[in-house]
Amino acid sequence: MGKISRKSIVINGAQRHVVYNSEKDSLANVLRRFGLTGTKIGCDKGVCGACSVIMNNKLVRACVIKMKKVPEYAEITTIEGIGTPDNLHPIQMAWITHGGAQCGFCTPGFIVSTYALLLENKSPTREEVRKWYTKNKNVCRCTGYKQLVDAAMDAAAVLRGEKTMEDITWKLGEGEEYYGSSLPRPTALAKVCGTIDYGDDIGLKMPGTVAYLAPVMAGVPHARIKSIDVSEAEAIPGVIKVITAANVQGSNDISFPAVVPRQKGQGAPKFPLICDEVVNRRGDIYAIVAAVSTDIAREAAKKVKADLEILPSYMNVLESFATDALQLHPNVPNQYLFAPLYKGKDTEEIFEEAPVVVEGSWHSQHEPHLTIEPDVFQGYWDEDGMLTIMSKTHDLYGCRDELAPAIGLEPEMIRMVNNPAGGCFGYSTISNLFALAGVAVMTINMPVSMTLTYEEHMHMTGKRSATYSNGRLACSEDGMIEAVEFDVAMDHGSYAGTASIAFGNLISVPFQGYNIPNIKALARAGSSNHAFTCAYRGFGGPQIYTMSEALTDMAAEAVGVDAWEFRKKNVAVPGDLTINSRPYLTYTYPQLLDMIKVHYDEFKKIADDAKKEGRHVGVGIGMGGFNVGKGFIDHCENDIELCERGYINVYNTWQDLGQGADIGTMTHVLKNLEPLGVTPDKVRLVTNDTKLAPDSGLSAASRSHYMSGRALIEACNKLLDAMRKEDGTYRTYEEMIEENIPTRYRGHVDEVGYGLDPCQDPNTGEGSRFKSYTYGVSTALVEVDVNTGKTEVLKFAIAVDIGKIGNMLSVEGQAYGGISHGIGFALSEDYDASDKANNMAYCGVPSCEMIPDDIRVDYYAGDPRPHGPHGSSGCAEVFQACTHMPVINGINNACGVRIYDLPATPDKVKAGWQKLQNGEDLTPPKYFFGTEFEDELEYIRENPI
Repeated sequence: MGKISRKSIVINGAQRHVVYNSEKDSLANVLRRFGLTGTKIGCDKGVCGACSVIMNNKLVRACVIKMKKVPEYAEITTIEGIGTPDNLHPIQMAWITHGGAQCGFCTPGFIVSTYALLLENKSPTREEVRKWYTKNKNVCRCTGYKQLVDAAMDAAAVLRGEKTMEDITWKLGEGEEYYGSSLPRPTALAKVCGTIDYGDDIGLKMPGTVAYLAPVMAGVPHARIKSIDVSEAEAIPGVIKVITAANVQGSNDISFPAVVPRQKGQGAPKFPLICDEVVNRRGDIYAIVAAVSTDIAREAAKKVKADLEILPSYMNVLESFATDALQLHPNVPNQYLFAPLYKGKDTEEIFEEAPVVVEGSWHSQHEPHLTIEPDVFQGYWDEDGMLTIMSKTHDLYGCRDELAPAIGLEPEMIRMVNNPAGGCFGYSTISNLFALAGVAVMTINMPVSMTLTYEEHMHMTGKRSATYSNGRLACSEDGMIEAVEFDVAMDHGSYAGTASIAFGNLISVPFQGYNIPNIKALARAGSSNHAFTCAYRGFGGPQIYTMSEALTDMAAEAVGVDAWEFRKKNVAVPGDLTINSRPYLTYTYPQLLDMIKVHYDEFKKIADDAKKEGRHVGVGIGMGGFNVGKGFIDHCENDIELCERGYINVYNTWQDLGQGADIGTMTHVLKNLEPLGVTPDKVRLVTNDTKLAPDSGLSAASRSHYMSGRALIEACNKLLDAMRKEDGTYRTYEEMIEENIPTRYRGHVDEVGYGLDPCQDPNTGEGSRFKSYTYGVSTALVEVDVNTGKTEVLKFAIAVDIGKIGNMLSVEGQAYGGISHGIGFALSEDYDASDKANNMAYCGVPSCEMIPDDIRVDYYAGDPRPHGPHGSSGCAEVFQACTHMPVINGINNACGVRIYDLPATPDKVKAGWQKLQNGEDLTPPKYFFGTEFEDELEYIRENPI
């Protein structure tokens, strides 16, 4: 297993003697074994910067530096040597104040990188900071980078003596309340010091004997498993067992019935935890090796032999929907989910007579989440005999109930705990990975831990579903929209995952904010051998806005009307109906368009001046938002407890994946318990453990602040009522105990009873599923180098209506982060399921310089939500649902190239420019989905539900 060597190095000022494997160990491995787990390993290829340390006064990425290359007596500085919780460095304080630590996994690497920068240059410009982060491969997926540059500039000012630590420390202003403030999140201190333990840190610190797991991944998209031979692997010393599907004690299936009323076949494609018959994607696994170390487990995994019969693979639904394609799953045809949409008059005659008709076909890609932390989990039997699974997940109770029958255990016997998470953005709403902890513990009856390599993480986790769409729009000569038609196919990949939930958004999200009088549309979905579908911020929105906002822009161009003017002309006003034939809950898009106009006009002037200089600079605009919550089935519970010395314990499963569940919970408690004068230091969060806390629902669909906030209002009111004396003062904890009055109260909220439709009508698409929405209009200034095809986003602005803001830092984190994902979706991010798709750089993660430093967010304050907590709604999805389309529309405005196939990579833009110069048509051929649009709709009309 490699030669063992020893050398001395100086770590954070102290000489240490290091024993290491000279063939395998990296500097990062050794530092982490020393307990210095602030140094993170993310990509393990030197492209994310989470492992940044300083060696001999030079910033290095420790994961790619082999220990044998580290000089004797090398001086190493890690995050632990920069500052401590009781003695913060200015960089760490600035990070807290500016909200730089969201999930926090990249934070130590960024702080060390910034420390190295400021050693060289105490007066950097913002551009120099951005160039430094890009050059040194420091990648953040949560923040959008703006807050990090803000923090670096403030820290530099302190080091120059221009500011003090007090100047950059957040304080509640006089007359200011916590609700709506920039109160830093409670976990920020541990994150900036590198002391918070993420999954792999916990794996290193597990007590006693632990089995370390390694998966055996198929590596091919489609094959029949004829046999599996584990004998050679199990013969390796240190291997405990090779676990296969035969060891799974439950159904080995985490699929759940489709929620789409109209489908062909039965149920959903089986989603096995461990494959025993067929592999349907590259990331499927057919065995897990348990061994006494990760190294042994991984070596043994290479020795598991499978006889695979390679089958035809269909890497998109255009291939799998073909009439001669093999049926991928026995219970459903490859195309099996359908949802029609009708509104107003029949559109055929309108299109025949309309003076202006625009049309096209679009493809949006399988977008990867590209978290910096690869997936990791632990499992063990706890002291009460409960199977405990520690992982990162958006839905502790939901995933518990999903995986329980699959592994063969009652849900009540499973304890789910959320580890501190290095980002997620939706993929862990499905339990396919951490359910394996349960399988392993039940098989070998000992604690287990698994940390995926980044390659495994990329292939084994779900992705945003791809879509293909054909659409057309008719309008009058003066630019009034008269009708829309579209036919969209969702490629949900190898397994349905959450596809059926996102599916409905394809016929409820597009053209949000417009008055569209007549619509005819069809959504379809089905299987391929690509990655399976899971949640991702916007959840169907980015895919369908790719078509709808392009059509809108094309119509404006065809009529000869400015893109903003066209939208203002067609914006919905009171009396207009949504595309689902229901009143808008609020009509704020006119105000949002007015708010964005100042930025749009500024950007247009900059673009016009640049074009006079011969540059290809343009402005794009996009309009659209997203729903809040799960609709009529939504339910949420939170507990509040009065404790000794005035402490308040809060119990919930508002899962924190970096979005700010900690500060969200605290903010609601501080607001609701204002009569008691509760301060942040008195609030203790007892969260994200199903053994200790009630079911607060999944942290997705922008629902948590909205739902948990309402539940906490009820819980806190119950506590205040119990504490209140006849004279209006409040009992102490001791008085409550003395009078035998309970000190813990539960608040719950349900969406049932508000007149919401369970789903759109399966025959017409009519319906209103949600009680709250978020709304947004955004604009981007872009420049295209037509010689290379590279697009640069120079400036970005968005105006949003999200109701009352609960915590500004958290909302801004969602804003800047969501916009950065939107830009990435537009320009670079793509998971193609190839061998090369094994790291975040290949899959297009945006660097600091790729995201503009000038990002502006304007909040409309005139629409507090009547049902929301303190007037609040959700916020996350609105910042990513349609923020990619201003970039795509901006490319067209800059150089005349309309991109129909996302992402708009340089090769596609350059090819489009060359076609344009040759006078060629850029419009792609119309997609064919196995049956004609009109024929499928006719079948649906003849077979109503």
